[in-house]
Amino acid sequence: MNSSTRCAACRHLRRRCPSDCIFSPYFPSNDSKRFRCIHKIYGASNVGKMLQELPMNRRTEAADSLCYEAYCRLKDPVYGCVGIITILWEQIHNVHCQLARIQAEIAAIRARSTQQNNYHQVEATPNFSPMSTTEQYYDISITNTNWFDLINLLDQ
Repeated sequence: MNSSTRCAACRHLRRRCPSDCIFSPYFPSNDSKRFRCIHKIYGASNVGKMLQELPMNRRTEAADSLCYEAYCRLKDPVYGCVGIITILWEQIHNVHCQLARIQAEIAAIRARSTQQNNYHQVEATPNFSPMSTTEQYYDISITNTNWFDLINLLDQ
């Protein structure tokens, strides 16, 4: 390779790019930022060693992963990729909570709808006998209150 077609790694390191350069397939000359990120975090020697230890079919994947991890580490020196993963897990958790809240609301609406349908059917029944004890009324009110308490807890 001549000096105008050196890979980004060899150009950054200011060296001649040999024909069997370990970096050239993964760090093309038109993308110098990609290698600069990796070089700042891992160093050229370490990246070269890592790539050489891998089978050929895994090197592209490894170079892409190293580049992404280095970029994240430069953007967030403390957490790097883990910071992004944590943010994504929090978003997933929030969506799960929102889904549970909506499912509880749907269940409460269905329960109210069922109670209203049952109430109208009971009124139409000639043999209807009212509940004999106040405890039975209390049990029904507790059941309805629990649904509303659940929804209120989920809203908080």
